Amino acid sequence: MRHVVEVRPAVGDDLVAIASLCSEARLESATGAQLCAPESDRLVRHLSVLLALPGGNVLVALVEGRPVGFVLARVLEPHLFADEPSLYVEAVYVGQDARRRGVGHALLSATADVAADAGATQVYSVPIPGSRGVQRFLARLGFAPVAGHRVVSTAVLQRRLAADLVPSRKGARSLEDLIARRRRARTEGLSGPVDLREFQAELGRRAAAAPADPQPESLPG
Repeated sequence: MRHVVEVRPAVGDDLVAIASLCSEARLESATGAQLCAPESDRLVRHLSVLLALPGGNVLVALVEGRPVGFVLARVLEPHLFADEPSLYVEAVYVGQDARRRGVGHALLSATADVAADAGATQVYSVPIPGSRGVQRFLARLGFAPVAGHRVVSTAVLQRRLAADLVPSRKGARSLEDLIARRRRARTEGLSGPVDLREFQAELGRRAAAAPADPQPESLPG
């Protein structure tokens, strides 16, 4: 018998169950550390923040009153690169024991209604990394790839930027030291290493141009 799937906006009491599903998705993903926080309390806080944002949406799917899936989405108003609103789906997930029951279709149907009500002309989705089933499901519904995301922790980014700057700083200091040494050599005379080749060549030219010394006359006996 096919179970009836109910999809509605999440309320406060739903967030703990949705956080548990987020943890399940984290374990299932090949890159779970980039997906969500591991602690349930933090996940509930994050979901609460999303609900409080303008345009923030948390949809929950229920089967016989039990939460079995969710959609996290935001309505994005027109901005620098878009003239019209769009809906950005941050996550869509169905629990493993509730799949192939129409839950995903019900969630995306409710998501499409949210987009239409907001006047969003495009729906963007970021599939859970490593979840090929979700990617195939979205592809069947018409989602096409448009761009890829790359991620780096702030600490790693700062370290790499600092490492890239170190050679330049050393080179600048070396150049400044060389200029300073040359200036000191000019003001203090021949202190420090000096190239004597031109000086020696000038001495050779002077010696070649000078007349030969006359032989001394014999003294009378």
